[in-house]
Amino acid sequence: MAEGVDTPTAILANAAAALREHPFDDISYRTLGDAVGVSERTVYRHFPTRSHLLEGVAGWIESTEFPLPPFVTIAQFRAASRGRFHAFDSSPAFAFVCARAATISPTGEAEPTFLTRALVAMLATNHPSLNERDLQRVAAALRYFASPQFWARMRTGFDMSAPEIADVFDRTCAEVLGDLLIPRETEVGAARRGGG
Repeated sequence: MAEGVDTPTAILANAAAALREHPFDDISYRTLGDAVGVSERTVYRHFPTRSHLLEGVAGWIESTEFPLPPFVTIAQFRAASRGRFHAFDSSPAFAFVCARAATISPTGEAEPTFLTRALVAMLATNHPSLNERDLQRVAAALRYFASPQFWARMRTGFDMSAPEIADVFDRTCAEVLGDLLIPRETEVGAARRGGG
């Protein structure tokens, strides 16, 4: 184990490295323990079930392999997401693990991710007239369409490449945002026609 790296992080890093040669289900706790220099029991102590391990590996991969740059505007968010789709294409084994981890029940207390918090903050700042319910709806939609799950669905279901997926993502973003912004424009037009 590298000096300065804690045991859980070393286990996750080795599990991620093993994904380059083996499917997640073929990576054993004993192999991970041997690679890190700890017992199999120690691996179980940190990751009691394979769901814990999958969730941990996905989190490690998201933060180290697919970090999303900070964004404060929709344009920046869309550019960052398009970049991630290309990164997913470059490391599909990692991206599929992240997509799979998102489909299991959380093993701990579910907390908003960086992406969720950043989306909510961006929308609240740039669209202060959105009510809480619409803000959550838009954030949830944008969150999903920027995710590894969406990439995986487009990749396996439609054999799309990153540029093609990014195009679908861009069109979806426009639809999601347009549905909420058009009523405001209509209201302005109605007010003008009514002399208000």
